[in-house]
Amino acid sequence: MENLISSINSFVWGPPMLVLLLGTGLFLTIGLRFLSIVRLPYAFGELFRKRDDQKEGDVSPFGALMTALSSTIGTGNIAGVAAAIAIGGPGAIFWMWVTAVVGTATKYSEGVLALRFRETDKAGRHVGGPMYYIKNGMGQKWIWLGGIFAVFGILASWGTGASIQANSVSDAIRETYGGSHDSWLYQNFPWITGLVLASGAAAVILGGVQRIASVATKLVPFMAVSYLAAGLLVISLNVDAIPAAFGLIFQGAFGLDSAGTGISIGLMMLAMQKGVARGVFSNEAGQGSAPIAHAAAKNDDPVNQGIVAMLGTVIDTLIVCTITALVVLTSGVIGEQCLPVAAQLDVFLAGNQPEGCDTGAPLTAAAFDATLTGVGQHIVTLGLAVFGFTTILGWSYYGERCCEFLFGEGSIFLFRLSWIVMVFFGSAALMLEGEIGNIVNIFWLVADTLTGLMAAPNLIALIVLSPIVFKLTKEYFAALEKKGEEG
Repeated sequence: MENLISSINSFVWGPPMLVLLLGTGLFLTIGLRFLSIVRLPYAFGELFRKRDDQKEGDVSPFGALMTALSSTIGTGNIAGVAAAIAIGGPGAIFWMWVTAVVGTATKYSEGVLALRFRETDKAGRHVGGPMYYIKNGMGQKWIWLGGIFAVFGILASWGTGASIQANSVSDAIRETYGGSHDSWLYQNFPWITGLVLASGAAAVILGGVQRIASVATKLVPFMAVSYLAAGLLVISLNVDAIPAAFGLIFQGAFGLDSAGTGISIGLMMLAMQKGVARGVFSNEAGQGSAPIAHAAAKNDDPVNQGIVAMLGTVIDTLIVCTITALVVLTSGVIGEQCLPVAAQLDVFLAGNQPEGCDTGAPLTAAAFDATLTGVGQHIVTLGLAVFGFTTILGWSYYGERCCEFLFGEGSIFLFRLSWIVMVFFGSAALMLEGEIGNIVNIFWLVADTLTGLMAAPNLIALIVLSPIVFKLTKEYFAALEKKGEEG
């Protein structure tokens, strides 16, 4: 099963998807005249601007961003970055950056279209996202494409949002606080953790998007700042290693071998594949999930919400993921055996890592603990627990909206129940580790695959509807400049 999923993953994340993902972002970046870069200061100003609470919508623009960030700042930032480095090499981080830079334009466009083509359902909720801007923007003849997105959205939410988050959280907590591997507590930790996570998720998601946004606006900023502070402390204590870390990143990005004397296309493609895949898994730019949250914002201006939306990619990848990467690369926990040098290329192309080389959350924990001895592992474990829980909350809303698009409002309660069950079994599946193979690897492969399948319909819609995004953007900033001149 693992080999089959790995083969499908390699196909989904092959050259066509890389070209479509990066090409769409580059096309939008140029078409918007690099707005997503030059307007970043304006975007941060708009994020905290006081607004009229009477505008149509369910949550504030800040709450919408926090809901979106609750699903993006998670295991991808802690475990995903480390996995990208261990399997794709440090060069994968460069391609994560590239994905983020062009992804700001992608996320901006998603936010614009989400608000422009959102609907109000029978219960008075403001609903939107790729399936709605495909239906209302591209026309009824394209509704099948919106349906495909919604199907993969539900599957991805069960896999990416429920199972892998609960699995990663449970695994990290068990390794830190579960005691010896042969103890009763360690053996039964997965179902205990699953029960706690499922109960906590149920208490929040049954209250709808307002309760999810309320929890996210409190937990996400606090945990993000705490994690960044710890990461910056580690980096500052290893400041001498920063130049070498950046050297490894740029050297690996273009397939240079360990001596820097030759170029390997295989190494470059591996770094690109893992970097782009983990970048999208982390910041979700182009995946189409975040606009589902932004469609609920109390905002009547699509461009203004798009400007707020693009900050998600900046915060998630360019800040949080970069901190994790530098912690791992400056701490000294990655030896030569963990770098995909030419002699080990076949091992890495097979999706494995050499013996003795950690991956995922254990690698990040080892990096923190190498500098902050006795404390680092707790930082990573608690960070994963909180980030993973908020991701579970955010993704439950995405899956719910996809389910409503396909089956109507009556399906929402049943989906929420299925979500709670999936969270429990995602954690409890760790009890099968060793009996049916590497559960963690399988979960990550499935999550990566579903991310790619979910992104394809959305990227097609973004290209087709880009003239609307360009037109609305031009009108917005023309009016802003005119207002400034009159003022």
